[in-house]
Amino acid sequence: MAEIEEFTCSTKKLSVEEQRCLQQQDSRLVTPYKASMLERDAKKYWDLFYKRNETRFFKDRHWTTREFTELLNSPSTTKKTLLEIGCGVGNFIFPLIEEKLNFHIFACDFSIKAIDIMQKNPLYNEEYVKAFQTDITTEDIFTKIDEKSIDIATLIFVLSAIHPDKFMPTLKNIYKLLKPEGIILFRDYGVYDMAQLRFKAGHKISENLYMRQDGTRSYYFSVEFLTNVFNEVGFEVISNTYVHRRTVNKKENIDVPRVFIQAKVKKPIT
Repeated sequence: MAEIEEFTCSTKKLSVEEQRCLQQQDSRLVTPYKASMLERDAKKYWDLFYKRNETRFFKDRHWTTREFTELLNSPSTTKKTLLEIGCGVGNFIFPLIEEKLNFHIFACDFSIKAIDIMQKNPLYNEEYVKAFQTDITTEDIFTKIDEKSIDIATLIFVLSAIHPDKFMPTLKNIYKLLKPEGIILFRDYGVYDMAQLRFKAGHKISENLYMRQDGTRSYYFSVEFLTNVFNEVGFEVISNTYVHRRTVNKKENIDVPRVFIQAKVKKPIT
């Protein structure tokens, strides 16, 4: 099994069949009533997701220190403060703790069930990490963390689960939390990812936004759209590219193409 990654600013070129799949999705959209219910009950669906899957769904993200060198220990002895948004059950945080990286960590999630599971992990220790439930799209986060107190914030497959109408409020909240020159490390689903192309009619809510079978939602980003959103909030975009990833096993005739988007943005000194 081989994994191949290519970083590029170009979108995936669609085959005729893939173009047909996208056209079919438009033949029957999620109704406005159903879409409003998905937004109203979003927390319930994520609690059910973690109740059903617990720690079995996501793999630990050991790749993050390879992709984001900002997570590696620096010569400075000053402990930086890191905020993981959408921490789930700790698949990002616990590998960092195992590597004894020099951070004080805050970890938050929309789902109280995810936080409960995370806090029961043997590696969970409030000497290193403080986990709590919050809705990052609201100002509740400021009752937990002070403004201008975070060096690094992470959004790893998180913003896609939030309704696009709330992207701006979410990023504005993170902007306020970051210190000047603080950064966001971002990775999420890119347009024309395999998962987007596989949705059938009746699952599309709006442009690039879809409903999964379990009631959770997923948005698929373009480089241009993401750059515009970050710039509008006031961030300086350091990098922003597609990650075209293929998992190949020739023996078993497996070739799985994925499209992600990876970015680093900085809060400028004002």
